[in-house]
Amino acid sequence: MQTELEDEDDASRDGEYVALSDFTGSGGDQLSFKSGDKLLVRAKPSPEWWWAELRGVIGYVPASYLRLEEVVEEEDTSLEDPWQDEEYYGSYGTLRLHLEMLSDASRTETYRQVILSNSAALRNKVVMDLGCGTGIISLFCAQLAQPSVVYAVEASSMAEYTRQLVKQNSYEEVVTVVQGRAEEVELPEQVDVLVSEWMGNCLLFEFMVESVLLARDRWLRDGGVMWPSSAALTLVPCQADSYYSEKMAFWERPYGLDFTPLQPLAQQEFFTKPKFSHLIEPDDCLTSPCDVIYLDMYTLQVTDLEEMKGEFRFCVDKSGVFHGFTAWFTVHFESLEAGGAAVELNTGPNSDPTHWKQTLFMLDRPVSVYAGDSISGTIVLHRNPVWRRHMTVTLHWNINSSTEDTDNCQVGTKSFPMWR
Repeated sequence: MQTELEDEDDASRDGEYVALSDFTGSGGDQLSFKSGDKLLVRAKPSPEWWWAELRGVIGYVPASYLRLEEVVEEEDTSLEDPWQDEEYYGSYGTLRLHLEMLSDASRTETYRQVILSNSAALRNKVVMDLGCGTGIISLFCAQLAQPSVVYAVEASSMAEYTRQLVKQNSYEEVVTVVQGRAEEVELPEQVDVLVSEWMGNCLLFEFMVESVLLARDRWLRDGGVMWPSSAALTLVPCQADSYYSEKMAFWERPYGLDFTPLQPLAQQEFFTKPKFSHLIEPDDCLTSPCDVIYLDMYTLQVTDLEEMKGEFRFCVDKSGVFHGFTAWFTVHFESLEAGGAAVELNTGPNSDPTHWKQTLFMLDRPVSVYAGDSISGTIVLHRNPVWRRHMTVTLHWNINSSTEDTDNCQVGTKSFPMWR
């Protein structure tokens, strides 16, 4: 008689899967594969990472990159929902995410300050608030400035509540709520200002920025203003002692027993994907941070989003343990008035914390570095060609030692799939 555990194991070995896109594994436990490769899934230890076999080699693979072969054959090239709209917009139809965003005083007050500092220049302007959510930015416009109209565009079911909030606050003569996707909505006129809070983890994740660019090309008049006007992704090599101890060093001698055979599994489970909502202490930065990717919201094109690459070169300020890289972003809002001061929203460790916090990318193994060493390399943000809100972040680095009694150079590469 078969046990429940055996039933579950058989259920997980449910035929061949086809790779939807290329994947480059990092570390000895991950498989690399090409789009179209057929992999046999042997176990599904987590929703994100599966244990699979390819040409006699076994290793971990990201589940989001695979699809059952029979499903691919049945559907051919038509995917059920590459944008995962039902899940994405469904999450914004509930209050959980809106509570998180509205409770983020740094984020919300920055947008309020942008409206307030440009209140005179916004008089009689036409504004689009894209992805307006509960309509807070639209309400700021109506409350603090005198635009002729604000089109509050929201694709999720929250739009109906936004209409109620606009009416409740007596701004229905200024704010018009339009429910629909940016790619599909129709407005009666072009706009002078397009404002949106589109940023995600590591700046681009979830790619709402594509909707902003499409709306820009359709509805922003010549000479109109984008808010944010520019954005930058910032990177820094860092220490992460507490996280490393919690997830990896823990397995060395818990309760006086040797659990080190679990460390490769721990590395696979905890370090192969980024750690969202990380809060880095400024003292954990091994170098000064630098901007690695810059976006000009007036010239950025949708095709540019497929792959964005940046270079870095850091000089280690103090000796320490190099556990990984931490990333955050900054956005700028230009003034509507010539010579006016721009407003900045910075999500880094030296600014007030935001709901984005920072994103941590852990190396497979920590490396000791010393003052005067240099860490140089590249970062690539590669959009998933199938699941359009996903991306992979690939880091390549070289550590050049400043001392003569250590190896002159250490090289590493690691890819981090990011998915919903």
